[in-house]
Amino acid sequence: MRSIWRGAVSFGLVSIAVKLYSATEDHDIRFHQVHKTDGGRVKYQRVCSVDGETVEYNDIAKGYELPDGQLVVLTDEDFDELPLVTTREIEVLQFVDQEQIDPIHFEKTYYLEPDGVATRPYVLLRTALENAGQVAITKIAIRQRESLAALRVREGVLVLHTMRWPDEIRRPGFAFLDDEVAVRPQELAMAESLISTMAGDFDPSAFTDDYREAMQALLEAKQTGGEVQAAPETADTGGGAVVDLMSALRRSVERAGGTAPEAAPDDATDDAPPAKTPAKKAAAKKAAPAKAPAKRAPAKKAAAKADEEPAKPAKRASRARKTA
Repeated sequence: MRSIWRGAVSFGLVSIAVKLYSATEDHDIRFHQVHKTDGGRVKYQRVCSVDGETVEYNDIAKGYELPDGQLVVLTDEDFDELPLVTTREIEVLQFVDQEQIDPIHFEKTYYLEPDGVATRPYVLLRTALENAGQVAITKIAIRQRESLAALRVREGVLVLHTMRWPDEIRRPGFAFLDDEVAVRPQELAMAESLISTMAGDFDPSAFTDDYREAMQALLEAKQTGGEVQAAPETADTGGGAVVDLMSALRRSVERAGGTAPEAAPDDATDDAPPAKTPAKKAAAKKAAPAKAPAKRAPAKKAAAKADEEPAKPAKRASRARKTA
């Protein structure tokens, strides 16, 4: 296993250095989205809805839409300035009986391992929890999200369950809860008898994932029957990316009320002189949607780039003619 977090459990004046590991894993059979006709992987691009351009990951920020429709944009620097005091600390706040915690609050489970020379205080906290028969209520921040958590002992290891906040638990406002439904004593006695007959000790290994086993059998049958094909080689998508980008730009220009430049004939080549007038129009219309508040800074960069390198838009139009 690989640790995903390092910090310390703060237990009174005792600080216990620990590593955090995911305690669970998914065994679901995962599929790729492929083109049905040739098996090619279907990929997605991050495209801006304002200017139609593909956005690099480093240029993506987080936006929060206000009730009035305005947008607040937050960058990584904004998140770094938030006062998450629990970023590297699991602070023990209270000790409670585990029966007092409704399982609906539990979200994800992690193992805690003592880090370095912290084994002795780790064992101290583990033994104290076992003797008290209680769990510790803590707070922890993982991936810029602070959560309540319950800390307990399982098979000699401290286990941390992140928990939902109370306002994240939905209330079941179902109409039938207000209805008066009568249950006959004979029906209730029969139901209780059935429960008593089916009662037993919980053994998770006695249950199986029938759907996953059936899916594995289906995949094996297709492999045995020869219904497989070699994964296609990834082709150079440079030209395709240009076509997609030009199509997105054309739709953006038309959506803004402008007229997209005419495509050149099929026999046009890169050696042909660039059509200066359509290129300038494309550059101007490309910068026009920058009036939207969220795209103000990128629009300035695009306009400056268009002024400094006037030949670049023409080259892009030329490439579009070549791939048309």
